[in-house]
Amino acid sequence: MFSQGIIVAPASATGGAIAVIRISGEGCIALCDKVFRGRKPLSEAATHTLHYGNIVDDNRVIDDVLVSVFHAPHSYTGEQSVEISTHGSRYIVSTIISLICRQGARLAEPGEFSARAFAAGRIDLSQAEAVADIIAADSQAAHIVASTQMRGGYSDTLNNLRDRLIELTSLLELELDFGEEDVVFADRSRLQQMLTATIDVVSQLKNSFHTGNAIRNGVGVAIIGAPNVGKSTLLNRLVGEQRAMVSDIAGTTRDTIEESVVIDGIRFRFIDTAGIRTTDDTLEKMGIERTIAAVKKAQIVVSMAEPTGGFERVELSENQTLIRVVNKTDTTQERNFTDAIYISARENMGIDTLRAALRESVDTTAVYRGEAVVSNLRHYEALSAAYAALTSAQTALANNISTELLSEDIRVAINHIGEITGSITSDTILQSIFSSFCIGK
Repeated sequence: MFSQGIIVAPASATGGAIAVIRISGEGCIALCDKVFRGRKPLSEAATHTLHYGNIVDDNRVIDDVLVSVFHAPHSYTGEQSVEISTHGSRYIVSTIISLICRQGARLAEPGEFSARAFAAGRIDLSQAEAVADIIAADSQAAHIVASTQMRGGYSDTLNNLRDRLIELTSLLELELDFGEEDVVFADRSRLQQMLTATIDVVSQLKNSFHTGNAIRNGVGVAIIGAPNVGKSTLLNRLVGEQRAMVSDIAGTTRDTIEESVVIDGIRFRFIDTAGIRTTDDTLEKMGIERTIAAVKKAQIVVSMAEPTGGFERVELSENQTLIRVVNKTDTTQERNFTDAIYISARENMGIDTLRAALRESVDTTAVYRGEAVVSNLRHYEALSAAYAALTSAQTALANNISTELLSEDIRVAINHIGEITGSITSDTILQSIFSSFCIGK
């Protein structure tokens, strides 16, 4: 997948006070000794030790640095590794990297450090993907989901599933090996119990994707309602800035406007949509079409109305939540809807109640308990395929279908679960996953 040798890359963003340069590969400690001057050579240092000194180019000091030394296999990549902590100047970082490369290293490709960690068995593929999710996490819940996955809690669940399925196929294939003797090694009722329990776990993981994906990418909230009901004013109030243009003229919003904000550890992506009404305006019609599309994609739909008006009719899927909001309540005392939240977006009345309702609409109980929650589309597709194979096996078992066909369905499920952790994954998939990482990870 990647060529071997010593690799080097910045492991932190440049421009700050401190930058970290990561080096990995057999011989990298000796290579660093060619440019490092400290109290003693790095090649004499014990693993997991820190050393102060200078990076030099001939007799010219580039910077004073702290160098961390890691011996194989006790490093992130499982190889000899060195991390140089230097001042964050772009010039200093690029000069040190160029100097390291002149000594025989090469610049790492995106994701190559994590790919080497995967190849060395330090982490599995789902944990490697979690590294990227940790870096991208922009809310507490997203960080918890990625952290649980990176620590291996998710992998443990998947590996237990795979072990259980391998046990099932082992029992069934014993029968195939002794088929001529008409010997039955597997208790069919016991197999059914094991299969049902496994399907339940796969189903639970698969179904958690709705929440996990929303947390990872932000919970989509479509704000809908008639023109001039106050959708843009509400968006501005929720995000705390003048993001959307506000006007008394109906139909001002011609396109969807999106902004995000974190509420109690969850990132919400608010989408201010064009008001729905009959119109001959071509641009407004396009905006209304996009409103309908936004509603279909949103996890939560906030439907707005005025105190004397009515709510737009909207069809929701079983995974969507509807929150009805009556705006402009500062102008009247009328309360005609018992299932609505009454607010005044302009006067900031009832906004905290709406925020609380939004937060309560996202069930993060499993997330905060540290349970495995699926947030990756690749994992969801693999689990869905495994679920289909297992339910096919369950049907086959109930109908006394041949042991050979039953065993084949279970093997298919094993392969799909193996795709998630990387125990069964093609180089093409691996290349696609790691190439999306930043350089230095």
